[in-house]
Amino acid sequence: MSDRLQSLLSERPFLIADGATGTNLFAMGLVSGDAPELWNFDHPERIEALHQGWVDAGSDIILTNSFGGSSYRLKLHKQQDRVREINREAARIARRIADRASRPVIVAGSIGPSGELFEPLGMLTPDGAAGEFAQQAQALAEGGVDLLWIETMSAKEEIAAAVAGAATTGLPFVTTMSFDTNGRTMMGLSPAEFAGLAHGLSPRPFGYGANCGTGAAELVAALVNIGDAARPDDVIVAKGNCGVPYFLESQIHYDGTPALMGDYARLARDAGARIIGGCCGTTPAHIRAMRDALAEHVPADKPSLGEITRRLGKLTPGTEAGGLAADSGAGRRASRRRRGADAAF
Repeated sequence: MSDRLQSLLSERPFLIADGATGTNLFAMGLVSGDAPELWNFDHPERIEALHQGWVDAGSDIILTNSFGGSSYRLKLHKQQDRVREINREAARIARRIADRASRPVIVAGSIGPSGELFEPLGMLTPDGAAGEFAQQAQALAEGGVDLLWIETMSAKEEIAAAVAGAATTGLPFVTTMSFDTNGRTMMGLSPAEFAGLAHGLSPRPFGYGANCGTGAAELVAALVNIGDAARPDDVIVAKGNCGVPYFLESQIHYDGTPALMGDYARLARDAGARIIGGCCGTTPAHIRAMRDALAEHVPADKPSLGEITRRLGKLTPGTEAGGLAADSGAGRRASRRRRGADAAF
């Protein structure tokens, strides 16, 4: 529940989220084109193993196997009539693993984008989308999640609809966008604009931030830009891809080593993130390296874009242009406040 999550954040300067679902399920035998959500019934033991891997690696928050669990995504597999049972079972599996842990582990109900376009570009309406997201959110709540995790969004209309659906449960929620198009989302939102959008949502999110994208460097740069528009009490979330994707033998791989993801975690923390995990390509080994890196990390000032490039890789011109305020006096003052908070733990 929100009190449980808030309690953990009051005790610690940061929490560790989990890593990739799809990447790791492919390694377990998932075939491209199949719905990962159906493994909640076909191979529940593999989903349990995935969640257990995150817990063993040190994750404080694990996401349910329900990213594509809306009717919009499930209809691609002719499973749109099974929204309730699929999402409820995803939550129950994650809940079992969390409850077996020897320490508190938060279960977050993953809600991904619909894959549809809103009017006038497409056929999706705000009310229709909110209703479908509500169906998914309510099933996740029924299965026992602690909060809802609205992720990888690109359009403000879809975030608004997903939040409206999530609000029907009364559960807290986190929302993240993917900045993967020259420093903006596919629908043109900048990180700073997203921060303003998050502040205007009703109800307000427990936390917000960035996930996925084109690499760890771009993710941290997005956090820097979000941070310049954030409020002091905002809980910022970072869930970056494991390095940069590349094709090898017709399959996508990621070039991020555990060492690189450990450095990403340090920079994400210095950029203001309090919940830090990984997205595509991230394995339990990467999460373990991130947790170890943060445990030994001495907080520093918010990273400059030059430092991000030097340590994590190149940035797009759009990201560099949007991050010119990163070295502002306000950013440095926020970093000093954050170092003081970390020193208390």
